[in-house]
Amino acid sequence: MTSPFDIIVVGGGNAALCAAIEAAEAGARVLILEAAPKPYRGGNSRHTRNFRCMHDGPLSVLIDSYGEDEYFEDLMRVTKGNTDEVLARMVIRSSQECLPWMAAHGVRFQPSLSGTLSLGRTNAFFLGGGKALVNAYYRTAQAMGVEVRYEAEVVHVGMTEGVFTHVDLKNGTQIEGRALVIASGGFQADLDWLAEAWGPAALNFLIRGTPYNRGVVLRDMLDQGAGSVGDPTQCHAVAIDGRAPKFDGGIVTRLDCVPFSVVVNKEGQRFYDEGEDVWPKRYAIWGRLVAAQPDQVAYSIIDARSRDLFMPSVFPPIEADTLDALRIRLGLPEETLHTIETFNAACGAGKFSPQELDGLATKGIMPAKTNWARPLTQPPYYAYELRPGVTFTYLGLQVDETARVRANGVPLANVWAAGEIMAGSILGEGYLAGFGMTIGTVFGRIAGREAADHVS
Repeated sequence: MTSPFDIIVVGGGNAALCAAIEAAEAGARVLILEAAPKPYRGGNSRHTRNFRCMHDGPLSVLIDSYGEDEYFEDLMRVTKGNTDEVLARMVIRSSQECLPWMAAHGVRFQPSLSGTLSLGRTNAFFLGGGKALVNAYYRTAQAMGVEVRYEAEVVHVGMTEGVFTHVDLKNGTQIEGRALVIASGGFQADLDWLAEAWGPAALNFLIRGTPYNRGVVLRDMLDQGAGSVGDPTQCHAVAIDGRAPKFDGGIVTRLDCVPFSVVVNKEGQRFYDEGEDVWPKRYAIWGRLVAAQPDQVAYSIIDARSRDLFMPSVFPPIEADTLDALRIRLGLPEETLHTIETFNAACGAGKFSPQELDGLATKGIMPAKTNWARPLTQPPYYAYELRPGVTFTYLGLQVDETARVRANGVPLANVWAAGEIMAGSILGEGYLAGFGMTIGTVFGRIAGREAADHVS
């Protein structure tokens, strides 16, 4: 029996929706299979805030310009060169045309808010956040005739001699299609898989993203010979509030206080330069840094002068009138006081400038703090417990510039991938604020167009 669908899109977030919309506009009959219930549709895109965008001059809410070379240099800095330059530059160049496309399909933007990591030149913020973007795309897609099924978890991709034929759902349903776009994210919500890569420490991680990204389709495709990219231990992992829920805490659990703080582990020792770079280029390394500490926990300590320099936290900080009282409340050893005293003594004079690299550095201690190094001297004192919060993993499917999935070095006939499930091609390590949405948008659109062209 002939399937009523030309293209099946597995996943329900930004990349999947961009693919579905592009394919539907080209005249294809499209089905979206979203594993989550409708109230939780959208994957990690629900928790996003912005889109990193190249632009040659002022564009929409973006100010000044942000050229290809500067954008690529930013990416090279955070990934330490661990990226596919061809794919990366393609994404960067394509991002400029994506912004008006997003607006034309229902997404609304707003200028960046005070304290949002100083991104007004590089990142366009969604009015209403990621949930508003997801809802806008669903309205657009369904108005075009795209069918959406919720709680429709795909457990197997049917392939015959390298050709996609059907998907099997967890409920026993089998659905045929002529082309497949896989946009079902990483495997971070499968704690056992994380533990395979990281060891038992991974069981202490908090998963700030959706609990529905368990890598079922990723594992199935890898088992069937699809090419893989990325390191299973590399991921978008940020330092989040230790009081966050185990799953789905989202962006509100992230803490942006680190650059203005002293960060110690449970032994009261500093372990990394808190002021290495501006926060948009460094916030996503701190999840891994904390993961390497005893019990996968750390503590960010500030004084009264820094209390209002970052976005407010969803949970109030722990507060005390003295550093010793704060230490006791945190359950930290007396060594913590010595660490802070040593840090304070190493701070020199200079102009403090919280919105830019100010060169206000420590002297004579390791690790150094190379910017925003002010002594903690003004009560009251505040602290946050930090734990690793994993957003998405970088192990994924190998694709080419047309988003087509490869197996044994050869493109599959009718299978494409977009979003977090292939982002490891470009994000070998590290992260750049808003870049996940850029990858998903660019490759989602490409995958939708290419799949539609295949079935036309």
